[in-house]
Amino acid sequence: MDYLKVLLTDVGISRKVNEDSLYVDVIVSENKKALFSIICDGMGGLSEGEVASSSAVRAFYYWSKSNLPEMLKNQIIFEELKCQWDEIIFEQNQILSEYGRRKGIRLGTTLTALLIVDYKYYAVHVGDSRIYEISDGVYQLTSDHSVVARDVRMGNITLEQAKNDPRRNILLQCIGASETVEPEYLTGEAVKDTVFMLCTDGFWHNVTEDEIYSNLNSSELLNEDIMLDRARYMIEINKSRLETDNISIILVRTF
Repeated sequence: MDYLKVLLTDVGISRKVNEDSLYVDVIVSENKKALFSIICDGMGGLSEGEVASSSAVRAFYYWSKSNLPEMLKNQIIFEELKCQWDEIIFEQNQILSEYGRRKGIRLGTTLTALLIVDYKYYAVHVGDSRIYEISDGVYQLTSDHSVVARDVRMGNITLEQAKNDPRRNILLQCIGASETVEPEYLTGEAVKDTVFMLCTDGFWHNVTEDEIYSNLNSSELLNEDIMLDRARYMIEINKSRLETDNISIILVRTF
């Protein structure tokens, strides 16, 4: 399997600082190709969100350059992968918590990462950034770890009510500002001619699944130039609808 990939981030219409951090790359080892991507959204309501998000992305970047090539020499074992990712996440939670205590501030970040190799995907998720699979439709693979999303799942409020709920940005957990973190893990099949999208909540607040599908399906995304243009177009839609957060997106197309 091979991959097309792009990433794009925008500070948005009201923020002075972009607190999103993201990374995507193809890792080659033993004639095997893997696609690793990660997106983190520093907490806008907390101090130094960009420090938190960049720290988490940097830790996973080093993992992708050191540990991942060794893992690719053999078949990926999900339990081993989860152990390595848990170690990074728990260490980052401790590092950022201690950094905040030293400076007398609170800082935190979401974390959503995706690895594709051998026609399988593996993902880890904390917070309310998202992974979508775009194939014959648009499928949200991750769950939002937020108060409002929990209330929707419990049937306490509707999806329509959730859109305007004043608590919609309150997270149940994030890295750096939570005493304990319980990452969500996912795995599934990755087939050719599928698009995977990672995005921060600034991207998904104001666009519909129909708009995502019509602009970002694999039939449309034939090369990386087109992918970048479509990503930019979707970001501009969000800005025109007065999205106030930073807006970030990673697109991966398998072929």
